[in-house]
Amino acid sequence: MSLVSRTLSSSAMGVVMLAGFALPGTAAHAQTSQDDPAAQAEPESAQEDNVIVVSGFRGSLKEAQDIKRDAVNVVDSIVAEDIAKMPDLNIAESIQRIPGVAVSREGGEGRNITLRGFAPDFTRTTLNGMEVPASSDGLDSGGFTINSGRSFDFHIFASELFNRIDVQKSQRASIEEGGIAGTVDLYTAHPFDYPGLTVVGSAQAGYNSLSQKVDPRLTALVSDTFADGMIGVLFSAAYSERTVQQEGFGTVRYTSPYETGDSWADTNPTVIGTVDGSCGAADPLDCLWAPRLPRADYFGNDQKRLGLTGSIQLAPTDGLELSFDWLHSELENDRRNYNSMEWILTHGQPGNFTGQTPLEFVVGPDGRQLIAASFDDVTSWFESRYQYSKSTFNQYMFNADYDVSDNIKFSGLVGYAEDKADRTELRFYTRSDPHPYSYDLRDNPFVAEVDYGGWNPNDPNNFVDAQTSGNRINNVDKENFTTKGDFVYEGDRFSVLLGAAYNDRSVRYEEGYGDAVTKSVLDYIVPFPIDNFGRGLDGTLVPFAVVDFEGFRSAGGFPAGYTIDEGKGWKVSEETIGGYVEVNSDFDIGSMVLRTNAGLRYVKTKVTSEAVLNGTNVEQGNSYDNYLPSVNLALEVTPEFIARFAYGRSMTRPGLGSLNIAGPSFGYTTRTVSNLGNPSLKPYESNDLDLSLEYYTPNGGLVAVALFNKDIVTSLKTDVVEQMIDPVFWPGIYADPIYDPSYNADPAQVPYTFYIPVNSDDGNHVRGVEVTVNQPFTFLPGMLQYFGIAANYTHVSAEDSTGLSPNSYNATLYYDHEDYGARLSVNKRDDYLLSEPGGNGHVQERKFGPTHVDFSAYYNVTDKFTVTLEGINITDEKELIYGTGYGDQYLPREYSHTGAQWFLGVRYTY
Repeated sequence: MSLVSRTLSSSAMGVVMLAGFALPGTAAHAQTSQDDPAAQAEPESAQEDNVIVVSGFRGSLKEAQDIKRDAVNVVDSIVAEDIAKMPDLNIAESIQRIPGVAVSREGGEGRNITLRGFAPDFTRTTLNGMEVPASSDGLDSGGFTINSGRSFDFHIFASELFNRIDVQKSQRASIEEGGIAGTVDLYTAHPFDYPGLTVVGSAQAGYNSLSQKVDPRLTALVSDTFADGMIGVLFSAAYSERTVQQEGFGTVRYTSPYETGDSWADTNPTVIGTVDGSCGAADPLDCLWAPRLPRADYFGNDQKRLGLTGSIQLAPTDGLELSFDWLHSELENDRRNYNSMEWILTHGQPGNFTGQTPLEFVVGPDGRQLIAASFDDVTSWFESRYQYSKSTFNQYMFNADYDVSDNIKFSGLVGYAEDKADRTELRFYTRSDPHPYSYDLRDNPFVAEVDYGGWNPNDPNNFVDAQTSGNRINNVDKENFTTKGDFVYEGDRFSVLLGAAYNDRSVRYEEGYGDAVTKSVLDYIVPFPIDNFGRGLDGTLVPFAVVDFEGFRSAGGFPAGYTIDEGKGWKVSEETIGGYVEVNSDFDIGSMVLRTNAGLRYVKTKVTSEAVLNGTNVEQGNSYDNYLPSVNLALEVTPEFIARFAYGRSMTRPGLGSLNIAGPSFGYTTRTVSNLGNPSLKPYESNDLDLSLEYYTPNGGLVAVALFNKDIVTSLKTDVVEQMIDPVFWPGIYADPIYDPSYNADPAQVPYTFYIPVNSDDGNHVRGVEVTVNQPFTFLPGMLQYFGIAANYTHVSAEDSTGLSPNSYNATLYYDHEDYGARLSVNKRDDYLLSEPGGNGHVQERKFGPTHVDFSAYYNVTDKFTVTLEGINITDEKELIYGTGYGDQYLPREYSHTGAQWFLGVRYTY
């Protein structure tokens, strides 16, 4: 599905939250009485108004269900169990427990989400009511780089900063456009949530089973109200460090000599097995798929994450409330990558690469895969890469709520958010003389047994050359400015909302190159610095010599500075202005009540794309209008049974990167031309239908089934064109420091594959079903009454597309007593598409859908002091990226793991 090549009803998403941090007293939530420790100590306490208040994890699930029950559109929510408390590494891992949500992980933690089968670009994210950007660098071996598009990188935010998350799954006129998949609303804490003085602090020690390092994780929140509750001030902070290693074995994609226009050396190797030579090559052996660059991988990340929030609220008169909110977040990553690479499918002239000499081939059962082989005259190129990246986010918001009269209310906001993501990279290749090499994947298809025939890859003296392949800088700067205002007239059983909104979004991308490196790293090559390399991988990784970056830096070897290349940069600006009307009402139909919401949203979009091409400032623009009607119906058949129907017209604008007019990006090893922009692109458009049935059980549970259908009437597609490169690009390619003649990718000699974004009127459908079961076992006797289960399942039916897992599952078994408790959560998704076509001749490149198991336990020593134990990915699930070859093959590209993460901590509330 080309569109994915890339509310108020809440489907008890909170149901499958591993742990929340219930913030009491928000307007939409039930009061959990943080002021009364005695009330908190009982799971169910009768209050003065005879309302049963349920606290703890079970209370957070109940609160999410109440939001869902009272809403008219389709929403899933997470609410906090305790103030500033959630065990997940970041906010993405909390959201993944919502029905319909799957998370993509990098470096052992969640980065983006896919909602209802759509790629991350199709989900809007707001913070305290304002759409915001969030970008970061790639954190693992998957090859993903700094994010310059619309997708939201949740991992830059500590989960402890938030007290509520809503996922809007059906449209309303008052919800800003842009999210065909839906909208994720994040909310931070406010001082009026906590009358009086509230102080919370926690400290945890985090231990990773692979890196075997202990790192700190700290949170604090201070809130107070003054002047008879007319003034409130709140400050919160979350800081963590994380030492994470990713270790594994990779092929950097399988390929065949036929796919690369190459041929095995004509040395008549011994062949074991039958060769399927149907690919059309003159020599059947050239049809065999083999690891392109078999290698051992190490990615070492030293991460620091800081989050700060501040909030001031004023209620100077009855009916008037003012607030100012600020959020600051930083994610810093200091990284060393080490990779060994054997160039068994690259031939060249002596002095650069020598022609590898095949000695023996072992062919797999399918006749198309080279599962074991031995060679002579193989050249090792070992990569050492130092990367430093930092993401910095700031948001400033002013809100006003004013009761103009008993029937008319006004609310408005003005906000500004900026996100900066920067990365520098220094990469070296150290080269050996030719030597024997063999690999064998017969016992383990993911981690090869390798042999160097007596040559020692871990001896620094065995390397004869070194070159800088990458010394560059990449910067992305995103800004959003938003202002909007709503007037609401409230009648007897109806209300009318009129509103308008203005947004100014921009993204600027810069790329440059570092100063020349004058020192040779040959003097700074050392044996592999990590003990027990490959532990826990069910395979052996051979250590190899690497660059000592600390020594190289101390000797003055790092570049003094970087120069921005104007020809590589671009800027895209997007202005939108919209107006909307929304009518809410309810009607009696016999003994039933029908709650309705209907509205229309109009928005005009203006796009401006800027770049410097051949020294000249170039600007290109585009504009378009959209009308987006929506209807939401919630029929209360009985107080326990609710049926919902929703229709909405939704849209998602093209990815910001696809709108730029800067020069293209060249992949020399893959012979591809990408990042060709098209500012004239129009948005994706969809007609959406939702139908759901919800039964709220007498024991405080929920059983819900939701059906959805999205009819994509306007989309985008990528034209794939095989052609020679226009000569105007040639000088630029030859001057590119990344280009090397040994890639056999001279644009004057070989064609490149171009990827060009265009609009498409081809329709498509995304259909699915979500099932939610949330049941506390309060009806059971004795200690069994404290158990409960929260689970959901999602199936999405659509043409295969980026990020789409047809099936995903979440389940949490919990024990929630007033003094102690524990939770075990399982999250599973099917394999999903990364790219189509894949590189190096593959029809597709896909990622294995992992099963992650998380654990959380607590013991309340006193009403104020708690000891916690939490585990993330406690089974150390392996990550796998693979190619499909001609479409039906399973050819691993990257196989790795990052270890289990454990946290032991204490928590104090005053």
